[in-house]
Amino acid sequence: MIDILIRPIVTEKMNKQTEKYNRYGFRVDKKANKHEIKKAVEEVYGVKVSSINTMVYAGKLKSRFTKGGVITGRSNAYKKAIVTLTEGENIDFYSNI
Repeated sequence: MIDILIRPIVTEKMNKQTEKYNRYGFRVDKKANKHEIKKAVEEVYGVKVSSINTMVYAGKLKSRFTKGGVITGRSNAYKKAIVTLTEGENIDFYSNI
């Protein structure tokens, strides 16, 4: 189950959603579906999940100018899951620090 959840998303925007709507963001495996993500979050963090929204981001084209010419590439594609917990539940990402 731990291989489904890659890492939590800790940004200012996600922290505002956490405070207001009790939502948490995770980067997840691209092949994982909502049922697997829900099961993984409940198992790893010991919370009850209300709903899950997922989105797949395509890799962006990147280019940079060097002495040898222009180098083009692509950033990696990834899947993001927004997990809404039931009332009264919360996840503390900073407990191990």
